[in-house]
Amino acid sequence: MHQDFEHIVIGAGISGLGMAHRAVKRGVSTLVLEGEDRVGGCMNSRTFPGCGDFWIEAGSHTCFNSYGHLLDTLRDLELLERLTAKRKLSYQLWHDNERRSIVSSLHPWDLIRSLPRLFTGTKAGKGVAEFFGAGLGRRNYRDLFGPAFRAVVCQEVDDFPADLLFRRKPRRKEIMRSFTFPGGLSDVPQAIACREALEVRTGQRASRVVREGDGYQVLTAAGDLFKSRYLSLAVPPDAAAVLLPEELEELRDLVGGIGIAAIETLVVCVPAAALKHLPALAGLIAVDDAFYSMVSRDYLPDRRYRGFAFHFRPRVLDADAQMDCICRVLGVAPERIAGLCRVSNRLPALRAGHPDLVRKVDALLADGRLAVTGNWFFGVSIEDCLTRSHQECERLFPG
Repeated sequence: MHQDFEHIVIGAGISGLGMAHRAVKRGVSTLVLEGEDRVGGCMNSRTFPGCGDFWIEAGSHTCFNSYGHLLDTLRDLELLERLTAKRKLSYQLWHDNERRSIVSSLHPWDLIRSLPRLFTGTKAGKGVAEFFGAGLGRRNYRDLFGPAFRAVVCQEVDDFPADLLFRRKPRRKEIMRSFTFPGGLSDVPQAIACREALEVRTGQRASRVVREGDGYQVLTAAGDLFKSRYLSLAVPPDAAAVLLPEELEELRDLVGGIGIAAIETLVVCVPAAALKHLPALAGLIAVDDAFYSMVSRDYLPDRRYRGFAFHFRPRVLDADAQMDCICRVLGVAPERIAGLCRVSNRLPALRAGHPDLVRKVDALLADGRLAVTGNWFFGVSIEDCLTRSHQECERLFPG
């Protein structure tokens, strides 16, 4: 027994849900299949037993008023009135087992000598280390900016495409600069998934995609069969390479060559009374430790708890050593941790020259009924995901 839809999206992260949202707006009946038991992907606001409604972001941490496609989606969902301002706080460095100011690792004369190259050089085809090392000074890159960039993308960053690290986006000045939501960023994917015109099925992991005439068959691990005229893959590149129909061999090879970076995230909730010694801060950028960054929830203060997400380098510390590290950084005893959850995140490990690969992918997809979207086209931010989904929706369903 099979079920027919006009459009199927595989993956219910923000890329897949963004694609589905736009398709439904154009009157296209759409089914979203998600292998996990929750929607949102890296938009993952976690709560803890015994800690009430207190939440901490375990993946994506913020949104900005330069996220135009996101703001359009929030307007459609009538969520703009729920935007919640984030208190402005500063990051600090974690270096040699202590908190330090950002400027403590800055080499001013290196910056002055190098800065003109930042404005005269070109990013195209260059990795982050090559471009920003020349434009900010090698010592500044080593001691400050390199660790900061690693904290942004939660992976080794030297070969990450310089032209994808910070893409300029116009700001909407009528919207607060950075924001969250009362229930965290997960409010957004949950609102999209609840749209009446959209069907979302979680716990349905797609295992195979087959071309059938001008359309597609999708078989799930549970043995269910779905058919559609149009198909969108919104999954990591290694998963997309497996699901792409066998006859698209060149496309499978291109997508399968994109690396994956694993991140081990520990999210902890601590009673506020146990952290009176720790000032409010946006987070920590680790210079020489086993974690890339710690991001706090101090931007939305709570009288009961404080929350922190530690993004660890993979396979460096075991579970006990990670907890020891967290307690050392926060200055608390393990028994003061009121809530803990472990989350495994996977991000694309993009490399210099990636835009050329995307152009090849787009050429192979042109004029077909198959779309591919995700956080591995224009960058890893929420807006980068939605920009790609918008582009692919325009191609599949023009007008």
